[in-house]
Amino acid sequence: MTEPGARAVTPLPERGLAEAEQVELTVDAVAPGGHCVARVDGQVVFVRHALPGERVIAEVTEVHRGFVRADAVTVLEASPDRAEPPCPFAKPGACGGCDLQHVAPDAQLAWKTAVVREQLVRLGGLTDDELDRLGVGVEALPGGPLGWRSRVRYAVDAADRAGLLKHRSHEVVPIDHCRIAHPAIQQLPVLTPSGARWPAAEAVETVASTGGDVTVAEVRDGATTPVSGPAVVREVAAGRDWTLPASAFWQVHPAAADTLSAAVLELLDPRPGEVAWDLYGGAGLFAAGLAARVGETGRVTLVEAAPQGVAAAKENLADLPRVEVVSARVETALARRRITGPVDVVVLDPPRAGAGAPVVRALAAAGPRAIAYVACDPAAFARDVRTFTGLGWRLTALRGFDLFPMTQHVELVGLLLPPA
Repeated sequence: MTEPGARAVTPLPERGLAEAEQVELTVDAVAPGGHCVARVDGQVVFVRHALPGERVIAEVTEVHRGFVRADAVTVLEASPDRAEPPCPFAKPGACGGCDLQHVAPDAQLAWKTAVVREQLVRLGGLTDDELDRLGVGVEALPGGPLGWRSRVRYAVDAADRAGLLKHRSHEVVPIDHCRIAHPAIQQLPVLTPSGARWPAAEAVETVASTGGDVTVAEVRDGATTPVSGPAVVREVAAGRDWTLPASAFWQVHPAAADTLSAAVLELLDPRPGEVAWDLYGGAGLFAAGLAARVGETGRVTLVEAAPQGVAAAKENLADLPRVEVVSARVETALARRRITGPVDVVVLDPPRAGAGAPVVRALAAAGPRAIAYVACDPAAFARDVRTFTGLGWRLTALRGFDLFPMTQHVELVGLLLPPA
């Protein structure tokens, strides 16, 4: 932590806080976005680089109507859950990629669990007792908190150096290497210490696949062009090999695809002969698992809008004739009856914004016996859960997975059942 220097520290301001002002405060509960909440004379302060219960000096970074943002620059009374960040760039004013490097690994799981619970109570309308019965928690994945990220996108600064962005900024921070990146990515000659310069690129994308492929690509004018390694990479998950463009979506944690596929199948328990929908299906990870369970007498329909995802799904699931791939937005497919019932089970894996009320209502009307909802944003998940419960549906199981150690992000898999 940096020392406050000669700046005046305001213990108890009698006015609104100003940008760059430093203030002494006591940190309260965790909040979404990698922050903790504090209050100074009734003013809400969202503080990064802090932990609940700590006494810190915080420097205001943004002033908004009704709240301010700040970084803890000096810790006066530390939490027992505080850890020394393994990366020298994980500090105020530097790289914004990791939110929780100052938090011990077990405490990171507790932090994320607290955020999930708070969102489901505040936005989802559930009670603490209901969450206790669900046993809400976040599970660690194999491999530890470092060296896991298999896809890293670096920004390029005005000096043609690749790096990562500051928090809530377009400013590029040149780094020596990213500690959470896969070891094969850390060894690539992409960053400043290697002497690499990227005069024509707006970004540099790197991939280290579970199949052993390593690719570096330049992004120019929105187009991605490989400069080393294969343009199409192999991933291994759910007992199958997958091939897809290096720039296509795939889970960034090496254990994520297997973990999520197993959780979805365990919760849904698809049965021979059933009809399944895989919505926002991507390359077909969940559809393949569903197809194996519903068997030759069952049927799976995958819906995906991204052209790369559609092409990858058609190629990778070509050996499964009982799987149909529909190229459409999920909202359009449901509204225009591009997919029709009856349906028995649904996998719902929407983007960060969530499925939204129209999709939720359409799924409830379709009448499946169960829906597995895979979510990467607790707030969006909670809003959709509230829509489901308003229609009489019940959230009967929920598992959280730490697919993104050292960051504030968490993945959820929930089981929703229709009215009894």
